[in-house]
Amino acid sequence: MKSNLVLLIMALVFVISCKDQPETEVKPIEAETATENKLNKLKGTWELVGFYNYKDNVVVDSFSNNTISKQVKMFTDSKVMWCKLLKTDSIEFFGYGSYNYDEGTLTEVLDFGSAFMNEVIKEQQEFKFELDLSENRFEQIEIDEEGNKIYSENYKRVE
Repeated sequence: MKSNLVLLIMALVFVISCKDQPETEVKPIEAETATENKLNKLKGTWELVGFYNYKDNVVVDSFSNNTISKQVKMFTDSKVMWCKLLKTDSIEFFGYGSYNYDEGTLTEVLDFGSAFMNEVIKEQQEFKFELDLSENRFEQIEIDEEGNKIYSENYKRVE
């Protein structure tokens, strides 16, 4: 009888001690993920869906990307890579580098790219855009020397 009571008490202590431990392990991971997502809303994979052309800072023309090419842009915590498939040409087209963004500005500094992009990077390594970012869409808008909008690439979140 004594041995049954001892076994029952040991089993009860074991169950109670196991119950508390998983809850404390799960909470920090969930909190960390939520904080990370709030800090970097660009992180993920995006697909180019279209373009806007501007005149006097107003959209005057827009067109879809579906028939011209396919372009994907991927952001990690600190790196960016984009690649483009031109349906009419087999030339590769990509760029890779680092980026940062803050309220309304995206800056990409490319390290290397495709043969064509390497020629561009020799002349200009840093690319600065006005950024209009929401949860599942963003526009990177090129600005001229006077601060006027020229055109934008418009992306939707894929992942």
